[in-house]
Order: sequence, then C-alpha cells, then structure tokens
Amino acid sequence: MGELKLESSGRWYLLYVSSGHEERARRNLVQRIKYMDIEDKIFDVVIPTAIEIEIKGGKRQTISKKAFPGYIMVLMELDERSWDIVRNTPGVAGFVSTGVKPVPLSIEEAEKILQRMVEVPSEVKVAFEKGNSVRVTNGPFVDFIGKIDEVNADRGRAVVMLSLFGRETPVNLDFLSVEKI
Repeated sequence: MGELKLESSGRWYLLYVSSGHEERARRNLVQRIKYMDIEDKIFDVVIPTAIEIEIKGGKRQTISKKAFPGYIMVLMELDERSWDIVRNTPGVAGFVSTGVKPVPLSIEEAEKILQRMVEVPSEVKVAFEKGNSVRVTNGPFVDFIGKIDEVNADRGRAVVMLSLFGRETPVNLDFLSVEKI
C-alpha cells in the first residue's frame, strides 16, 4: 500500500469520506484490509493530492494539497465481500456512484488524478491578490508596508502602492520580496 499503481487487475473507485478526515478513513480502511485478509481484492488506498508551487514568506515552496477534499480512492476488484468491507469502514460514507452499484473511475480519469500527485506543475500558485496588505522583505524598501495594486503572475511580480515621501507611489516588486500581513 502507498505505492501508486496504474496497472492492476482492479479498478479505481472514489469514496465519500468526511472532509478533513481523509487520512483517518484511509488508515481505517488499510487496517481493515489487513485484518480481514482481503489484500487479494483491495490493492491500494490513496488520498488524491496535487502538487502546487506557492510563494509564501518570500520563499518558493512545493506543497501537496488535497485535490478533492472529502474523497479518497481505492483500487480494488469489486465483489460482494470487498464492497461490503469498504462501505462498512468507519469514516467511509460510501462509494461515488450513479446507481446502487459503485461505478469505477475511467482509466483516463484515474491516471490523470494519480499523475497530478507526482507531477510538479510549471506555474506558481499566486498567494497574492489586488488589495492585499504586504510588507517588503528585502531591497531598498525593506519593512515598508503597502497594498497590492496589480498582480502579474506570469512574471512573478506585483505592483505595490507604498507611501514614499508622503505620497502613494507604485513600486514593481518580485513576489519573493513581499509577504502578506
């Protein structure tokens, strides 16, 4: 468990769980699989995440965020016993389905979700918006406080209105030079 498996005899299913309790539901299910000795039918349980690049506190960070809060994925061969074990796991509210019987994710959907868990994106998630109050963290305006007037995510820069000599002045700064306050 834990290693992402794309090729297998099972299919990926999406499960409803309580938002914020994905890890607990995953842990409960993994323990039940071992305890009920059904590892030959239920192969993997993952919390879908996505890797994002974020600039926070003047530093570029790669973070893993839940892609679908309130959901986990299970790789399994569906039969009455495996279905019963999964849906009766504490923390699991049920399978995502269109009818009575669970519907597996298409192979393309599952691959897309699993790929997002390991692929580092090229774009930066911008933590700044127009109107945010920021403090300059380096350069000639260090410790100045201002408001973001414009965000240029493509270039990683923001126009910040700083009070210089008693006048509001637009200053073009790099995201790494400012932090939200």
